[in-house]
Amino acid sequence: MVSANGGLNQQRVAICNAVALASLLNATLVLPRFLYSNVWKDPSQFGDIYQEEYFMKIMKDDVNIIKELPSHMKSLDIESIGSLITDADIVKEAKPSDYLEKVLPLLLRNGVVHFLGFGNRLGFDPVPSQLQRLRCKCNFHALKFVPKIQQVGSLLIRRIRKYDASQSMLDKQLLGEFMPSSASKMNDPTRGPSRYLALHLRFEVDMIAYSLCEFGGGEDEKRELKAYRESHFPLLIERLKKSKPISPSELRKLGRCPLTPEEAALVLAGLGFKRGTYIYLAGSHMYGGESRMYPLTSLYPNLVTKETLLTDSELAPFRNFSSQMAALDFIACATSDVFAMTDSGSQLSSLVSGFRTYYGGRRAPNLRPNKKRLAAILSENSTIGWNSFEDRVRKMIEEGQRVRARSFGRSIYRQPSHFMMEGRND
Repeated sequence: MVSANGGLNQQRVAICNAVALASLLNATLVLPRFLYSNVWKDPSQFGDIYQEEYFMKIMKDDVNIIKELPSHMKSLDIESIGSLITDADIVKEAKPSDYLEKVLPLLLRNGVVHFLGFGNRLGFDPVPSQLQRLRCKCNFHALKFVPKIQQVGSLLIRRIRKYDASQSMLDKQLLGEFMPSSASKMNDPTRGPSRYLALHLRFEVDMIAYSLCEFGGGEDEKRELKAYRESHFPLLIERLKKSKPISPSELRKLGRCPLTPEEAALVLAGLGFKRGTYIYLAGSHMYGGESRMYPLTSLYPNLVTKETLLTDSELAPFRNFSSQMAALDFIACATSDVFAMTDSGSQLSSLVSGFRTYYGGRRAPNLRPNKKRLAAILSENSTIGWNSFEDRVRKMIEEGQRVRARSFGRSIYRQPSHFMMEGRND
């Protein structure tokens, strides 16, 4: 059993890690459940986001999956028999051998184990190739959004594009039967489809507060972010008490600070994206609101969100479900002509870029800034000329786009190996 924490994308990773772990332990997997988080505030469960029967059908030849515990086990006090395993019991990025040594004996003795949290508790190396394949099969093939999400996601895509584009493999995988019809046109049939860039601007208050960086808001900003950390990240506060502090300026030099909307706008302009570029902005409420967003929206006025493209009644079924809202962002980002991220470490950026690599290849470019290099470039803002800035930004992005073999320990979800992509059209 797995009860996964986090938001949509953290839970997606946990599901596929659980599939691999069930195979490793030769165990039946109970359909994963999602923990309620005071950050995400979403009571959604697996069946509210993903198609349960489809998931079980695709994985049936690899892992036995059931919807709930067998009746003779439901009365077990799993904690009292020692089968409750929290994130404190398993190290981050644990090896398969850790589970074989610590968890398998419990499973054999008690017949059941329950992982509570399961956040990043299975590493990417060293892991046998058959388990890596299972992870990929789960993530890229078995997890399909429910029709409710697919239908509104399709509507969102049609409104972003304005005109129906040619159908892609990404459209097919994410939208299913709700894929936009290439035969219809929403407006003038003589005009081609509207191309768009999706931008994941990770500048929400949780990210800003957790980073420990400063963003020019003075003492008021410091007090506000400190209060947010104390309320939402007690483990971070405890860790800070035991470690040597790093100054905000040093964090920025090290590339650990989220890009601001202004910095994101500068990168896009440096890459040659013109004022008329149509941009879909993923994410929830940006920290600082309209005033903080102004440098980006003034330079790129054709910036839209799901909230501006969908009506209140269309968004109503998703309003109190942040993970379902995030699923709409996932669809819009994955099916975009270009996907730009400001924090490659975020799960959404990682999963979306991996999805685009798996199904889109070179036809679905991902723009990933190196924040450490960008910080060095921006530190010269009083002396650097625009032509030099453009050249250095383009070189930075080009290097990030080079196809490289997945390095040891890096996410298989972000960098699916070539031999695992052979069956992507299945």
